Amino acid sequence: MLSDSMRGIDILNHQPDKDLHLITMPMPRVSGEQVLIQVKAAGVNRPDWMQRQGLYPAPIGASAVLGLEVSGIVVAIGPDVTQLAVGDAVCALLNGGGYAEYALAEQHCVLPIPQGLSWIAAAALPECLFTVWSNLVCFGALQAGETVLIHGGGSGIGTTAIQIARLLGARVIVTTGSTEKVERCLGLGAEIAIHYQNQDFVEIIQQVTDKKGVHLILDMIGGSYLNRNLQCLATEGRLMQIAIQGGNQAEIALWPIMAKRLKISGSTLRNRDHQFKAELARQIHHNVWPWLAQAQFSPVIDSVFSLADAGKAHDRLNDTQHFGKIILEI
Repeated sequence: MLSDSMRGIDILNHQPDKDLHLITMPMPRVSGEQVLIQVKAAGVNRPDWMQRQGLYPAPIGASAVLGLEVSGIVVAIGPDVTQLAVGDAVCALLNGGGYAEYALAEQHCVLPIPQGLSWIAAAALPECLFTVWSNLVCFGALQAGETVLIHGGGSGIGTTAIQIARLLGARVIVTTGSTEKVERCLGLGAEIAIHYQNQDFVEIIQQVTDKKGVHLILDMIGGSYLNRNLQCLATEGRLMQIAIQGGNQAEIALWPIMAKRLKISGSTLRNRDHQFKAELARQIHHNVWPWLAQAQFSPVIDSVFSLADAGKAHDRLNDTQHFGKIILEI
């Protein structure tokens, strides 16, 4: 018998920059195609921090509790669930609610945990893999032999994208913010890692591609990077904009887009419909899970915090020294 309550993280007064507090809150109840997961671990992501600042509200009907990915055990299923059973060990992409002892997930966003993978490692998978696969493969159409530039190579997205792009047969170039991160990105499979604080990535890209440019850019910076990215793209290159950590505004030069027939695509994941996420989950399970089983791909874990220390996990997220994923252990 499940309790009527659980522990979860609340944003005190629901105001930007307020502390995160562990409180007792009502237990979620399943319906339709939902499953209830007893959370073992939850990923900490930049959108969580943005929601805390009031910049990224939860979709209508989703939990207001932070957290977009978890690993754990299915403890209850809705009446329309056909693909999962109580007792299944899973990881899941959520619309919210991950910073808690129990969380709801739609069955189409739930994947089995690969054999031998820890709860911590499994919780690091969904948000990064859904984001990276959709932008590198579904929208970006990255092909073997192409060159991809990944900004923020030391982030959870970056460390995932390096490995996935390499396994897809692409040449991988990254930017990152320290000498240590340069070495670690190279160790993950990047061919070239650019220390953006003391190197001009536009100049480096021109040098290493014989002025041809890269075929695809995965960018989470935006702002002043936009025109510099356009300079780095090859003819018919694609820019995938997945975040705007460097600012929402930029003055764009249109001629390079026209002359080189460039494509600029933006995306967010949280508000995509069930059909899109279900197809992503199917592709990821089919393509990436064998790489996990063969240890060809592995999530990079930076640090692990208790649920009560979610605020400290956010501090680490904003610390430019972190490399890989930050996880809450429940």
